[in-house]
Amino acid sequence: MLRLHYYPGNASLAPHVLLEEIGAPYELALVDRAINAQTSSEYLKLNPTGRIPVLVDEGLVVFETAAIVLHLTDTHPDAKLAPPVGTHERARFYQWLMYLTNTVQAEAHAFFYPERHTSQPEGVAAVKGRSAERLGEMFALLDRELAVRGPYLLGPRYSALDPYLAMLVRWGRFLDAPPRELAHVGELARLVAERPAFIRAMDQEGLSAPYFG
Repeated sequence: MLRLHYYPGNASLAPHVLLEEIGAPYELALVDRAINAQTSSEYLKLNPTGRIPVLVDEGLVVFETAAIVLHLTDTHPDAKLAPPVGTHERARFYQWLMYLTNTVQAEAHAFFYPERHTSQPEGVAAVKGRSAERLGEMFALLDRELAVRGPYLLGPRYSALDPYLAMLVRWGRFLDAPPRELAHVGELARLVAERPAFIRAMDQEGLSAPYFG
């Protein structure tokens, strides 16, 4: 059985939603950040980076959210959460998945943990402020893309990209200009939040509506 090591609202949320979309048997294992369980020796054996999530699939251990997303879509093709390998649409899927994880999610780390991005205590506020600006630019770019191709990142087709972006929109609720207020990004988040799989995952994590407020 699949096992997802998670913490509510963390980067494990996107894979959690996908597991609900796929409908395969799985179990959740809480990694309690309140007691720094992600730094325990037991957890570090699974993920030496000490980050959440981890997916265990029989004898396979996968960490990094985007890698877990790809593994789930590849091993459950009938769920049709990613286009077929080798197609133009699959290339576009890779493009936006890499943008979400390598650009937006990476920038969110600087916003939430600015002290880790400077050796000067007096520079923390500046790091956080500039990161907020860059995140705003990134969400604006996504909004422009959705204006042309939406309502989802692959156009009319819902894919694994969309709960990933919805997760990032949820994180963005702490910005002065939250991405939920962007017309097309906000609409995508609303559509994702209406899906039963998303609602079930949020309920299981103890997260209630409004999900992006």
